[in-house]
Amino acid sequence: MIDGIDPVIHAPKRLAAMAVLANSPTASFRFLKDYLQVSDSDLSKHMSALEAAGYVSATKNGRGRGATTTYKLTKPGEQAYVAHRDALRALLDGPP
Repeated sequence: MIDGIDPVIHAPKRLAAMAVLANSPTASFRFLKDYLQVSDSDLSKHMSALEAAGYVSATKNGRGRGATTTYKLTKPGEQAYVAHRDALRALLDGPP
C-alpha cells in the first residue's frame, strides 16, 4: 500500500464527496446526489461508509418525504482527507 492513500476515501465517489465537504460547512443529501450524479442508494452506501469510518457526521431533520439529511466533515475526516490529498499529490508528482 502506498503511504497516505486511504482506501475508505479513495473510491472516486467518496473522494468527490469528501472534496465537497472539505470546501463547505455542510452539504445536503440532495446536493451531493445531484452534484455527483448518483442514485439515492449509491450515495447512501458511500456516505454510510464515510460515516462508519468517522469521517462525516449526518444530521437528519424531519420525517417522511420532507426529511432532509445534511452531512458535515468531522475533524478526523478533515485530517484524513488532507493526508489522502497530499499522498495523491506526492504520488502524481513522482519521485523527487
